[in-house]
Amino acid sequence: MALSFKKDLEKYKEIDEDEILNQLSEEELKQLESALEDMDPENALLPAGLRQKDQTSKTPTGPFNRDGLLQYLEKEAMEYKDREDFVPFTGEKKGKVWVPKQQPIETRKEEVTTLDPELEEALSSATDTELCDLAAILGVHTLVTSTQSYDGTTSTDGYNNVIKGEKVKPVFDEPPNPTNVEETLQRIKANDPSLTEVNLNNIKNIPIPTLKDFAKALEKNTHVKKFSLAATRSNDPIAVAFGDMLRENKTLRSLNLESNFITSTGVQALVEALRDNDTLSEIKIDNQRQQLGTTVEMEIAKMLEANTSIVKFGYHFTQQGPQLRPPSPRTTTSCGGGVWRGTRSGPLTIAVLSRGLAQFLHSYAVVRLLSDWTRWRFLVSVWFRTKSSETA
Repeated sequence: MALSFKKDLEKYKEIDEDEILNQLSEEELKQLESALEDMDPENALLPAGLRQKDQTSKTPTGPFNRDGLLQYLEKEAMEYKDREDFVPFTGEKKGKVWVPKQQPIETRKEEVTTLDPELEEALSSATDTELCDLAAILGVHTLVTSTQSYDGTTSTDGYNNVIKGEKVKPVFDEPPNPTNVEETLQRIKANDPSLTEVNLNNIKNIPIPTLKDFAKALEKNTHVKKFSLAATRSNDPIAVAFGDMLRENKTLRSLNLESNFITSTGVQALVEALRDNDTLSEIKIDNQRQQLGTTVEMEIAKMLEANTSIVKFGYHFTQQGPQLRPPSPRTTTSCGGGVWRGTRSGPLTIAVLSRGLAQFLHSYAVVRLLSDWTRWRFLVSVWFRTKSSETA
């Protein structure tokens, strides 16, 4: 059933709206626009700039002129009359002017110490050495530094105050490493018998291929016994290359790879190579950019047990497991994580010590080889006496 108002709309279906709008005049279009705004002021179909009716009746003044606008505003401000004050301003000052109080200046009177004429005469004729001895007797010798005491005993001028500033000693930067990288590499490749020690420390700009060439050249070299590569920004590929070198080289005695960017992967390659090397006696891999972890440190401890040639191993263990791992009879002690080796006759291993005894040895910095049983019994007895006195 059709609604009644729809019947009335049937007659408007055939009407052409565009034709009707084209026949309207300008005044009729404005009236239609006003009527539509009254019916729907928020027409969402229109752009936002066209929803508001243009109510400007003035003729346009042309393009924007900033100077003209400023002159107009200034003229309007000058012509505008200010409002009258309820109390006119006359410039008269009322009340008292604040003046800050003058605080009295405290004058400190120095106390004059009077001594007996004999003491005055003795002090006036005393030398700097005698004055220093007197200060020590009176208990004020701590105010005099060792430098001042030394100056007081040697200089003839002396000084007026017991507190004397020391001269700052300038600390100069270390000179750059003078080693010629390319020349040294060629000498290693040529197996120069006069080249037994190579120091490339602190040379930051050595390319990685060049460092690999050093490792490759050392494989067949029979004269270089010490090679140092500390603080050269070496990474894992360099460590792997030197690991391969250690499997072939039987002449090198010392290798230094400290203060580089070697991670656990590179150290693992070096440890595996050291299992097959029985000529290297010293290697340093400490102070890398990141910690190696428990797994690699345990592998280092196992390698040190099996290796019979390494006497000095420069690395500080950070994990408790490798620190307390029992070393072989060749190992002296591993206090604080470092490893030192000495003669093979020492029977001591720190693994058999209790935790308290290990702390005792560490606090007293016992890092040398305890080679005889007498010294071992003496330390144990001292430790037990200390513990018994503490419990008592």
